[in-house]
Order: sequence, then structure tokens, then C-alpha cells
Amino acid sequence: MAPPLLLLRDIELTFGGTPLLTGADLSVSEGERLCLVGRNGSGKSTLLKIAAGMIEADSGERFFQPGRTLRYLPQEPDLSAYASTLDYVNEGLAPGDDPYRGQYLLDVLGLTGKEDPSALSGGEARRAALARTLAPEPDILLLDEPTNHLDLPAIEWLESELKSLKSAIVLISHDRRFLENLSRATVWIDRGVSRRMDKSFAHFETWRDDVFEQEEIDQQKLAQKIKREEHWMTYGVTARRKRNMRRVRELADLRKQKREHRGPQGTAKLAATEAEVSGKLVIEAKGISKTFGERPIVKEFSSRIQRGDRVGLVGANGAGKTTLLKMLTGELAPDSGSIRLGTNLEMVTLDQKRENLDPNDTLSSVLTGGRGDTVVIGEETKHVMSYMKDFMFSPEQARTPVGVLSGGERARVMLARALANKSNLMVLDEPTNDLDLETLDLLQELLADYPGTALIVSHDRDFLDRVATSVIVSEGSGRWQEYAGGYSDMIAQRGEGVTARQSDKPATKKPLGNSTEALKQKPKAAPKSKLSFTQQHLLKTLPDTIADIEKKLEKLNAEMADPELYSKNPDKFSKLTARITELTNEKDSAEEQWLELEMLNEQAAG
Repeated sequence: MAPPLLLLRDIELTFGGTPLLTGADLSVSEGERLCLVGRNGSGKSTLLKIAAGMIEADSGERFFQPGRTLRYLPQEPDLSAYASTLDYVNEGLAPGDDPYRGQYLLDVLGLTGKEDPSALSGGEARRAALARTLAPEPDILLLDEPTNHLDLPAIEWLESELKSLKSAIVLISHDRRFLENLSRATVWIDRGVSRRMDKSFAHFETWRDDVFEQEEIDQQKLAQKIKREEHWMTYGVTARRKRNMRRVRELADLRKQKREHRGPQGTAKLAATEAEVSGKLVIEAKGISKTFGERPIVKEFSSRIQRGDRVGLVGANGAGKTTLLKMLTGELAPDSGSIRLGTNLEMVTLDQKRENLDPNDTLSSVLTGGRGDTVVIGEETKHVMSYMKDFMFSPEQARTPVGVLSGGERARVMLARALANKSNLMVLDEPTNDLDLETLDLLQELLADYPGTALIVSHDRDFLDRVATSVIVSEGSGRWQEYAGGYSDMIAQRGEGVTARQSDKPATKKPLGNSTEALKQKPKAAPKSKLSFTQQHLLKTLPDTIADIEKKLEKLNAEMADPELYSKNPDKFSKLTARITELTNEKDSAEEQWLELEMLNEQAAG
């Protein structure tokens, strides 16, 4: 078995006196696909930063194989030091990396490379960071919520791109379908420690429930054992004093185990404040259209939404989902056609962009609206501390500015504020962003039991499958079509998923990476003169040279596969590592030279 590329062992880290990680492990081998899961605040992102070498643990071991490459995708990238998005992406390339891949990835992700980083939205900055991370095709990719702010075409493209890479991947995501499609092993961070299952995320929830069930059985056995020992101490026949003292110490140890046991973290208590029942008809749209300039956004769309429906709206970014949503809710008048809203409607909107959260406001102030220490829930009042507890916030967080909360915590703040208002029509804009899987489950249950109607804009395929009764999808050129069922039902009826806007589609894929297979692809080049005899000879012989180096690397890596090599012969381990690094650099240089010659040859032939 080959040694891991990256190894974290017995990682411990404390923030502000509170232990976050108390014994976490992570092992990443060649080509592995791991997903890292756990509750919001469990330490997933922190462990990923430790793996990336960005944070130093209080104690524990980190090993990263010399000569290997690693790239990390942060949740909130900083592009402030760069003049353009292309400069930012190219700065992440190393000598020998394909210089065209960064531009290709920016094109695919809807950016030109000329954008001013100071003018980017959060989603655009994240897409630029994704291009920078993927461009070098490193040995290990550490990805923290890579699907955030991506539309469905981009998410499905990213899935395909990651599947095609040879890189090992460690992935944090709230997108169930994305995790199920990519992962082959699951690492669960729970109460400071890690557990590993060598199966995909699809098996995680069953495994997690089995662990909790066994833990509960073990705690029951411990309680019974303590009870027996206490009975012996009180009523047992006195034995030798030495034996009595031993059992006293054992009883003390058992009580300590029970006292220090940390049970599973509680779950949020989600409940919508119900308004009076609306009329049976909620929204009726007849032939509505909307055009901005010469571009049709919505063209002759009709729909009839009734009480109890959960309607998903899906489409590429820029397709017009927000415009259609505003017309359906009466906020925006159509250019033609008619909208009729039902009777007795009380609407609440969940803005998951969180743009209306003042980062300087405290948590308690946001929840109370600045009105003392009580939260108004419909027509009832509740103390803010109690309401915070329902959404898994501690009393110590009451005076915490919302700007320092994690993405998942800010998402729960928005949920708490929205659900406090009476409603019979919910408008949910990307409600799944940053929520942990357990809270997502509760939100799905809430929507299932909600007696009112819900309009849901989402790029989460699994969430739509679990919640939606119908899906309205962009067909392009302003055309929208409604399909019964969830996202998978829509695909079955339509024959394909959501497609990118025509104007946003990238050009044909250019050569990516620097593997031997990539040598068969031909990147574009600037005009060059005809190749010399020496250049023609190199163009013909370099592929054989690269293949020979790869054989040597394969042989050396086989020797490195001995897990006891370092302990038995550290000198040989060091020499092998140095030689692997040297040959890797030679291979990268040869591949770069071949690509340059091939570009010259293509231009000369053209």
C-alpha cells in the first residue's frame, strides 16, 4: 500500500478556551475522493485549513509528501492584491503548468479574465477562486463549499471536471447530490474527533445513525455498571481493603466517563408561524411576458399555483429567475399578460444572500429587530435567549456581531428571522446555502408540513427532488416551462437538465493538464515561423522521453509504497524523495517544451 500524500494525526485545536478538535485524523492517498462532513461549527473548514498548512494545530502531526502539489479553495477568497481575475488565476500556476488552462476555466465559469477584483460580487470572486484552484491540476485538491454561488449548469460541469481529474480530492459541501456523485470515502467530524467510512456519502446517514444508536447502548451499559458498583459499595460483603480501594477507584473512573461524555449535538427547532389560511388559488399567471431592452426574459408564460404547492424555479444564472419570481408575487408588473393573486395572502421572503444583514449588528439585535430582549413570533413573544437556543445558538453569542458568524450560522439567523413572521406564502431564495445536512433535513420537514405555499429558487437538485411538487425551468430565449415533480422528474420528462444561457457557453474545450494523454491535444498559439530540424526532432522524440520518465517514476513510487521504509531506512527514503522530485521536474519541463513546439508546429501548418 502506497504511503498517503497527506496525513493528519491526533490534531487538537482550541479556540477561545473551547476545544474544537480533540483528536482528528485525515489521510489522503493518491487519487482518493473524500468528503468531509459534520455539523456547522464542528471544525470541518478548520481541519481543511490545517491540511492546507494555513493554520497550525495546537498539537498533532501533519505530513505532506515532498515534491507533491496541493491547492485549497477557501469559502471567502481575497482577490484585493490583483489587477484582474486572470492575474489572480495565473498567480496560482507553477512552472510547467498549462498557461492556457486558467483562461479556459474562467471562460467556462462565466468570467473573461479582465474583471476588476474590487468590483466582483461574492459569487464571481468564488468562481475566480475555483478557476485558480483547478488550473494547476495538483496532486491534492482541498475544496470548501465549491458549489456555492454556482448555477446548475456550472455545478454539473464542475462534477464532470472533477471526475476527469487524477487529483485526490477532499470536499466539503452541503449539496447531497454533489457529494454522492463524487465521494468514495467519508470522514465525519463529530464532537472534536474524526471517524472514517470507506464508502460514499450515500451511505453516511445510515452509518451516522448506527453510530449514535451504538453510543446510546454503550451509555446505558455504563449506567448499569455504575449502578451495580454503587450497590456493591453500599451492600457488598467487605473484602480486603486493597480490593475495596481498587473498586472505589474503578467506580470513580466510571463516573468520570459518564460525566465527560459529550452526547450528539442537538438540532434546530424549525417551525413556521402560520397565518390564516389563504384562498385555494394562490397565483394565476396568464401569458405574462417581460423584456429588458431587446432581450426577452419571460415570454408568454402561464401557470396556476394553488394552496399547498411547492414550486421550484431553476435556470442558469442570468436566465431571469428573479424577474419571474417578482412577477409571480406581484412585485413587478409584466409587459403583457396578467397576474392574479389569491385572497388573504401573507408572504415572507427568505433572502439567503444575506445582503440585508448589517455585519455590525449583534445576533440578539437582528432577531429582536432592536426591540429589547424579546422576539415577536406572530402575535406571541418569546425571550431572545430561548429563541436563539431553538436555532442552536448559545447564550454567549447574543452580543456577537453577525459579521463574524460562519456562513452556516448566518443562514440559521436568516431562517430564524423569516420563520418568526406569520405567513401562508414562503418565497425561498437559495435556502440551502451553507446549511448543514441536519438543518437541511429539518427545513425539508418544515416545508412538507407547511400548510401554505412555497416558491423556491434553488440549484440544489436533491433538495428540489425532496420538496418540490413542480419545477419551472428556463428553456432559453425567455421561454419557461413547468414540469410536475422534482428536478429528476423534470429531467425524465424534458430529456436533459438545466442548460447554460446560449451567450454564456464556453468555446470548445482546449487542452488541459500536462499528462501524456494531454499531449494528443493541441492548444492555440500565436503566429510562429516554421520549425527548425532540431525542433522537429524534439517534437517527435519528446513524447517517448516523457513516457520513459513516467516509467522511472512508477518504479520509484513502487519502492516508496513500503509503509515501513521511512522507519527502516530513512536515508533511502530521503534519496527516493529527492529523485522523485527531480524526475517530476524533468517531466514537467519536457511536457512544457513539447506543448510550445506543438503550438509552433500547428501555427506553421495553418
